[in-house]
Amino acid sequence: MKEKAGKEVKRLLVMIIASVILAVDTQTFVRTGGLIPGGAMGLTVLIQGIFDKYLNLAVPYTPVNIILNAIPVYIGFRFIGKKFTWHSLGVIVMTGIFTDLIPSVVITYDPLLIAIFGGLINGLAIALCLNVDCTTGGTDFISIFLSQKNGTDTFDIILAINAAILITAGLIFGWDKALYSIIFQYASTEVIHVLYKRYQKQTMLIITDKPQEIADKIYEVAHHGATIFKGSGGFAGEDRYLIYSVVSRDEVKVVMKIVNEAGGTAFINAVRTEDFEGNFYHRPNT
Repeated sequence: MKEKAGKEVKRLLVMIIASVILAVDTQTFVRTGGLIPGGAMGLTVLIQGIFDKYLNLAVPYTPVNIILNAIPVYIGFRFIGKKFTWHSLGVIVMTGIFTDLIPSVVITYDPLLIAIFGGLINGLAIALCLNVDCTTGGTDFISIFLSQKNGTDTFDIILAINAAILITAGLIFGWDKALYSIIFQYASTEVIHVLYKRYQKQTMLIITDKPQEIADKIYEVAHHGATIFKGSGGFAGEDRYLIYSVVSRDEVKVVMKIVNEAGGTAFINAVRTEDFEGNFYHRPNT
């Protein structure tokens, strides 16, 4: 019970920190550069820009962002997980409130620096949320839904969708802002790839003299089966066993720890897996 409470406190703190980071990023880099960051956040900024440009009206961020997140939130409740979606909804609301409260601050007027560093900060905030089982809303819900359905990392698909949004923005506000916004979104996506590894796969090749013990432990921790091959050492000619298993990239260190705790003689090689066919267990979002 204490461990569960600690996990929830950690999740709440990360949610608040990520919301503040997103709000600061929006009020510094995004506003200063006139960027459209993509997703529901980007559409919100785009709508605010349209109202300001054509109607001379200052539309608050929060209500527009919540309305645009209605369908993604429904997808979250329906297909991903209720608790996951409630926490994500908390991030959406907090980000909107912080964005409306935090004043705009200019750090630099260089559009390339704004696009790169704004994107890096945006990706950091999103990755923080994803790693505690929540999201910043918008297309992140769609990406997670597709990742769970297909068993693959689909953030590149979301990058393409966001690029389409940015092209629309380019037609309205000018192509220079749209192109810099694509750089922003690309930088954000790359940070997510580095920091969020759940839907990335690694092939584990483990040479050991305790094959069944390690294979059983892998299944207990990762819920993935393993195939055991019998062979012999090329130097000493002693019997050796090769364990073959595919795990999520964020489980690699756990598997290595299992092997080291089992003792005996072991050699581990973790290879990035680009694609595969077959059943694969994904821990549900909670």
